[in-house]
Amino acid sequence: MNLVDLLAAIQHSGIYWVAIVFFAAYPMVTSIMWITTSLFFRNRWEKGLAPPALASQPKVSVLIPAHNEERVIGNALAAATAIDYPTYEVVVVDDGSTDDTRSVVESYARRGKVRLITKLQNEGKAMALNDALPCLNGDIVLIMDADAEPEPGILRHMLPHFEHARVAAVTGNPRVKNVDTFLARLQLIEFSSIVSLLRRSQRIWGRIMTVSGVVAAFRKSALLDVGGFSPEMPTEDIELTWKLQRRFWDIRYEPNALVWMTVPSTLSGLLHQRRRWSRGLMQVLHKHRDVMLHWRYRRMWPIFIESSLSVLWSVCFVSLTALWLVSYAVGYPPVGAHPIPNLWGMTIATLALLQLLAGTLLDRRYDPDTLKYYPYAVYYPIVYWMLLAWTNFVSVPWLFRRPSRQPVRWRTLRKDFAKDVA
Repeated sequence: MNLVDLLAAIQHSGIYWVAIVFFAAYPMVTSIMWITTSLFFRNRWEKGLAPPALASQPKVSVLIPAHNEERVIGNALAAATAIDYPTYEVVVVDDGSTDDTRSVVESYARRGKVRLITKLQNEGKAMALNDALPCLNGDIVLIMDADAEPEPGILRHMLPHFEHARVAAVTGNPRVKNVDTFLARLQLIEFSSIVSLLRRSQRIWGRIMTVSGVVAAFRKSALLDVGGFSPEMPTEDIELTWKLQRRFWDIRYEPNALVWMTVPSTLSGLLHQRRRWSRGLMQVLHKHRDVMLHWRYRRMWPIFIESSLSVLWSVCFVSLTALWLVSYAVGYPPVGAHPIPNLWGMTIATLALLQLLAGTLLDRRYDPDTLKYYPYAVYYPIVYWMLLAWTNFVSVPWLFRRPSRQPVRWRTLRKDFAKDVA
């Protein structure tokens, strides 16, 4: 059997047709689902920009883990110490930095605005957070990255959720600060139209896939209840979210809790970040696969199924694209594919653009500049889908690996983020 005969046999098989139907149907179904459920969230919970009144004012600890963050942590501390809330502290845990991170933090500590916890050895973000927890005075812990800059009202929007005893965490709404490159502007569209939209949808489902690693507030007793963060997991934020929800804690999304962040501005930095995210998701799915076997975890089934289907779609995307490229190369027109978008292709693209528009319009009230970058959305299905599908595809082997017993250590790559974030 020659190559053309093999390609013909594959493309006339039942498995091929199942794959191609799934490849076309998945983005259409999910786009409709995310748009409609996000609108339910908007109508039910996004009533206004003013924060609700607090029944009490619990003590809050703002915790910033850092490793080699001298270029950005000054901005983070300036914003953190300007938060509009009467009873909070700012604590930085420096995890074995080899640059001048500690010196920047000490300048704030000498003025009495920040407490510094120094670790001499780099043991990773999760271990740094766990080591810092017993040193905190707050009942609520706002954890933010060292390159994040929260809006002054962030706590006043988050804390009312904790008046409900079952709430363990509230995830915020990260906004892109450095919009000076093509890749950064695509990520701005992503965080409005994919990340924020998906969190709204998942909140309607009752469980979310992950809190934001950039900024999230936690009930300290809930963190202790699940044993803190998992040092062996590449994405400690996803893993913690699943651990909390398996213990039947509630996690909420607060779109008014704004924080400005720096995203990768180079392709290498973005690929490094997304490979880590993909590998982390794979290992979380591997570790928590048993949720599908127990009725008591049924509220987690939608996020497990949707996450698994997204991985499967990425495998279909890469596999079918490779198959079609080989078919064109040998002069055998692929079955069910055409280089010029047809009805199915235009339908998928239209729904994708509607989804991106819905997310942009929903987040415009929090970030008014978002809408002017919407024209970049036309590149999202072309460029970004390919990039994200590839990072998921190459990370699939991690779906079958047990997490390492060694802690995942920092690999800060600020040179691959913004050129100048000072």
